[in-house]
Amino acid sequence: MSSLSDYVDRYPTVHIERADGVLTLRLHKDGGPFLWDERTHHDLGELFEYVNGDHENRVVVLTGTGDAYCAAVDTDDFMRQAAIDGPNYMVRLYRDGARMLRNFVALEIPVIAAINGPVVTHSELPLLADVVLISETTEFRDESHMVQGIPPADGMQIVWSNLIGINRARHFLMTGRTIKAEEALALGVAAELLPGGELVPRAYELARQWAKLPLWSLQNTRAALNQPWRRAFAEDLHSGLAYEYMSMFAAMSAR
Repeated sequence: MSSLSDYVDRYPTVHIERADGVLTLRLHKDGGPFLWDERTHHDLGELFEYVNGDHENRVVVLTGTGDAYCAAVDTDDFMRQAAIDGPNYMVRLYRDGARMLRNFVALEIPVIAAINGPVVTHSELPLLADVVLISETTEFRDESHMVQGIPPADGMQIVWSNLIGINRARHFLMTGRTIKAEEALALGVAAELLPGGELVPRAYELARQWAKLPLWSLQNTRAALNQPWRRAFAEDLHSGLAYEYMSMFAAMSAR
């Protein structure tokens, strides 16, 4: 088992707080909009293990900071770590990517995503929440895969194909196009579209309501409704990661 003190101050890009059983995970970069970096890619899998082991947590709210959920990809940060680790970096990257998604779908309590603005990479993560709320400024695109010559196979292909259909997902992932908030709602990517000022309050409204329920009810509901994602990731995640990281290794070797 774990307790909040084990992880509340452990991660520099995740602000963590809990009230009335509702655990908030708010992504940020130095207190501002979050940039996806190597440290966060490494840390999130471990964080989700701590969250799952802390039985004081009843509901998770995942959100971002300021006017973006994920404003950019810090590619240079990944390249710096790759230069340090050398060929072994692909092992670390593969392990971290698998652990992050595997541990997220393994969470035993409900998760609400409050997506507060643009998401330019790893949009599959908040879209795996049980309820996805978006603001009027939310938009989705993938700036870290096909547009950079890398296969979008680290879970993006699984989530987007399941949510919007294979052909739409292929077009989205291969062209780097943007899906804006109203289209995301119409496609079923999100459950509710809200004005920015109402987004997080709505997430907490649902979270506090659920947190009052018995823990066995929360856990069994999560298990029943989350099983399709667990099955999909068990079948396809590791092969997808292999395709992606083989391509990344080839690209790095060609430099």
